[in-house]
Amino acid sequence: QVQLVESGGGVVQAGGSLRLSCAASGRTTSSYAMAWFRQAPGKEREFVARISGTGGFTYYGDPVKGRFTISRDNAKNMVYLQMNSLKREDTAAYYCAYQPMGSPHYDYWGQGTQVTVSS
Repeated sequence: QVQLVESGGGVVQAGGSLRLSCAASGRTTSSYAMAWFRQAPGKEREFVARISGTGGFTYYGDPVKGRFTISRDNAKNMVYLQMNSLKREDTAAYYCAYQPMGSPHYDYWGQGTQVTVSS
């Protein structure tokens, strides 16, 4: 089992910044991809960003490209999402997800952290 705990959400004005953190614990392996997703009320879950096990490859959803940065610290089993130039449409619950090596799916999810962007 792998446990994921997100933190860092809150209320921020449009144009501001937040950094989300995700701590992984349990039976983590030495190489696993991590991702951030988000879900706003009444909307489907949306892909935000993904980072490879080594941190060498990152991918972003179109709505956040150029504004969000995903990073990781494997020594601490931590993944981060730096969010800059926040917009009201970024308001959502943000979830981190863990993809074990060899698995086609994100098998583990955190409980989410709320980000609210006010105008």
